[in-house]
Amino acid sequence: MALHFAEEEYASRLRRLTAKMQEERLDAVLLFAQESMYWLTGYDTFGYCFFQTLVVKQDGSMVLLTRSADLRQARHTSNIERIEIWVDRVNADPAMDLKNLLSELDLLGCRIGVEYDTHGMTGRTARLVDNQLSTFGELIDASMLVSRLRLVKSPAEIVHVEKAASLADDALDAALPLIRPGGSEADILAAMQGAVFAGGGDYPANEFIIGSGADALLCRYKAGRRSLDASDQLTLEWAGVSAHYHAAMMRTIVVGEPTNRHRELYSACRETIQAIEMVLRPGNTFGTVFDVHARIMDERGLARHRLNACGYSLGARFSPSWMEHQMFHVGNPQEIEPDMSLFVHMIIMDSDSGTAMTLGQTYLTTTESPRPLSRYGLDFISA
Repeated sequence: MALHFAEEEYASRLRRLTAKMQEERLDAVLLFAQESMYWLTGYDTFGYCFFQTLVVKQDGSMVLLTRSADLRQARHTSNIERIEIWVDRVNADPAMDLKNLLSELDLLGCRIGVEYDTHGMTGRTARLVDNQLSTFGELIDASMLVSRLRLVKSPAEIVHVEKAASLADDALDAALPLIRPGGSEADILAAMQGAVFAGGGDYPANEFIIGSGADALLCRYKAGRRSLDASDQLTLEWAGVSAHYHAAMMRTIVVGEPTNRHRELYSACRETIQAIEMVLRPGNTFGTVFDVHARIMDERGLARHRLNACGYSLGARFSPSWMEHQMFHVGNPQEIEPDMSLFVHMIIMDSDSGTAMTLGQTYLTTTESPRPLSRYGLDFISA
């Protein structure tokens, strides 16, 4: 088996899950999130684009229902012992196969948690599941069950988080010599992704974000490449990845002489992220972090140019996004605990002047001050 963790690590995770299931009176859970399956068993695939689910009973027994294409994938990458196959066919309804499996597992009439809020559960899949199971048992939305368990990282997970952070630094190392007048976004992107691969890293769960000129004000990847002008701005958001564990970074790099607005926005970013470092510790919540962000940005007159979130939890993620459920936004009651890997980003997009400025890095929380995982610090970068 191609497992990234020791047997006891997986056993500990299963114990934590079944204890939580007992607490919430769940007889079984249907895991549709690939992140949940990977965390619990090591199962590693992109086959979640089709119907598949891992059934976990409160006694700790597990059964994977998937397609034939993932049979060997599951055997090779996971510790799942029982794998059932639903057959591709015209008018297939794998939810019926699931109901028959649950009946065999003696779960008729039981409380069953379902991961609805995940990319592995399409609207059609949800309708199929509800149609077959709504009268079979009591269905409970358990979308956050494993997601919350994954928030706090074990020592073994932290090894991969730190490796991912090192790879993120390597990617910036590779990019900086190429960021100059006439430099190609294509070359920069290839160097960054290549550095992660060369260091033994993985594909990220979403594309690296790169944009210069007017595109520097975008927060998402888009197709198309350009070369840098003599006076330009380049926004980069990327992540190092180790065993699917992500450590993200974000920077806006100015080519040529920075404008006064660039300097002003950078000052706001740095002041805010340093203030956040003072509250990114136990005793505060994710909402507290956002409140600090909003207060400082708004005091500087930047309310129209900031975003409504300033970061999120990171971990082992699969496409299409490396963002976890838990985000820094207004009112989020999620408490900060030690050993969380959290990405804090400042994003100011001033469409009035066409000026972009971003600053972001991943932290590992402790019992006191958070530990930044990048060796780059928060200094302004220009080329």
